[in-house]
Amino acid sequence: MPDERSREKKRSATRPKAVPRKRLGWLHWMMIAAVLLGIPAAVLVYQAHRSGLSASQMLSHIFRGARSEPASHEEGARRGARVTELTAHSVGFPASESPRIASVTIADLDRDSLLDFLVCDMQANRIGWIRQSPAGVYTEKWVGPVLPAPARVDASDVDADGDFDLLVAVMGQVFPSNDKIGSVVILENKGGDQFVPHTVLDRVARVTDVRGADFDGDGDTDLVVGQFGYDDGETRWLENNGNWNFRSHLLQSLSGVIHTIPEDIDKDGDLDFVSLVSQEWEEIYLFENGGRGNFEPHLVWGSANEDYGSSGIRLTDLDRDGLTDILYTNGDAFDYLPPRPRPWHSVQWLQNKGNFTFEHRPIGQFEGASGAVAADVDRDGDMDVVAVSCYNFWEKPESQSIVLFENDGKMAFTERDVAHSPTHLITVETADMNNDGKPDFVTGRMNVYPPFSTDGRVVLWLNGWK
Repeated sequence: MPDERSREKKRSATRPKAVPRKRLGWLHWMMIAAVLLGIPAAVLVYQAHRSGLSASQMLSHIFRGARSEPASHEEGARRGARVTELTAHSVGFPASESPRIASVTIADLDRDSLLDFLVCDMQANRIGWIRQSPAGVYTEKWVGPVLPAPARVDASDVDADGDFDLLVAVMGQVFPSNDKIGSVVILENKGGDQFVPHTVLDRVARVTDVRGADFDGDGDTDLVVGQFGYDDGETRWLENNGNWNFRSHLLQSLSGVIHTIPEDIDKDGDLDFVSLVSQEWEEIYLFENGGRGNFEPHLVWGSANEDYGSSGIRLTDLDRDGLTDILYTNGDAFDYLPPRPRPWHSVQWLQNKGNFTFEHRPIGQFEGASGAVAADVDRDGDMDVVAVSCYNFWEKPESQSIVLFENDGKMAFTERDVAHSPTHLITVETADMNNDGKPDFVTGRMNVYPPFSTDGRVVLWLNGWK
């Protein structure tokens, strides 16, 4: 019999040998590095493409911290005495059910030198014309056909025949949806209170804003369109080719667009526009016009808080230095069930420092802030701010629906209570409605959560400041 040593030798001879472990070569390490760097680079390029920014612009904003969380939310405006100089007057149709007014626009639609109101009523799915005739008397009528969830209406002479046509941003429905149900409808003014509809853009993500302006300098009225969508929104401009035909130019593919407002920001003779993008982006973009409708986007500010609740912007020279600033509210709470205000809801402004740079400045906290306008309310020579709230604790009688932020002339603001009802105010506009030299205001009510009420559908607030 073979001894133990010979048997072990035989077993070891038949045992498979271990494969020696190879070291990773430089090519393998380069492939790993390419994957690790390529994925974020691809995300960066994709996001830059959706935003309309270049990859270098996107990198610049990331590293310089263009998206930030303002420190103003820990600050509050000084509190002052309650304002009693603004008196409420309901105008237009009385509401038979809880109102859903998306927006109110002020325009002299019939050009009789008396200002009227244009109302987007999402309960009736109609455009209301609250006509002032004679002075101080307001009568409402519907214009145009039924339109599903009209979000905003703008008056503009699109066909250059000397009267105002109506540009309507049609959402399709109020509540979130990715369905292509949005459209842009122009109600052509034929005179005699007759309006003929022209659908110039349809089967797109829900449209929330459309404004008229000559972007390419050819003398006719083009359109800039904001599409909120749900997670598929877009920003585009429509080039007027005549006879109610428009060529679409897509500029950005970000969801949650609320406002697209034309303005010659850089004072170079052509019209730029500023857009507010909410949802998870919470950003404000300035689209610089190269002169022929060739737009370059600039991200001027964005919040690091994805629940910031952007609700509206206005363009105004708030500090009266000759440059257009951005008045900005964040107070949307429709993402929550039930909708409730958040501690960071506020009114703020972005001061134009020139060269497409803006500096964020606080005005004051305001729960559920949904819109604001600037006007010299107290007639002391500086611009005050009036703001409204849609998403507040309306079961509490002390919750504010309108506040005045009074400017001390040095851009410091004192918060003054104006009204606690009507509640659920989503929009505010200002103009001198009675030609007495003082800014008046109009508000619209949007009921999307209780407590429900039929009061305050459209309210005119006349300014009695001495």
